[in-house]
Amino acid sequence: MTYDVVVNVSLKEAVLDPAGQQVARVLHNMGYAMEDVRIGKQIKLRFQAADLTEAKENARQMAEKLLANPVLETYEILVTEP
Repeated sequence: MTYDVVVNVSLKEAVLDPAGQQVARVLHNMGYAMEDVRIGKQIKLRFQAADLTEAKENARQMAEKLLANPVLETYEILVTEP
């Protein structure tokens, strides 16, 4: 079966986010009240798996091994059937 997977990756709260800080400053200068901005990334995948459990496990392994740096980042995985 084919599954669509979205992996949302973001820096852990304890990790500084210079890009997010810069965006917050610019938005503040534009007149928007910003308390915090965090920049992340989203990876979209489509692949075959035997079932939903296998698709989730494959996506978790991909995130752990390549898509996210578990030392600095957290990730969330969303799996759906197209």
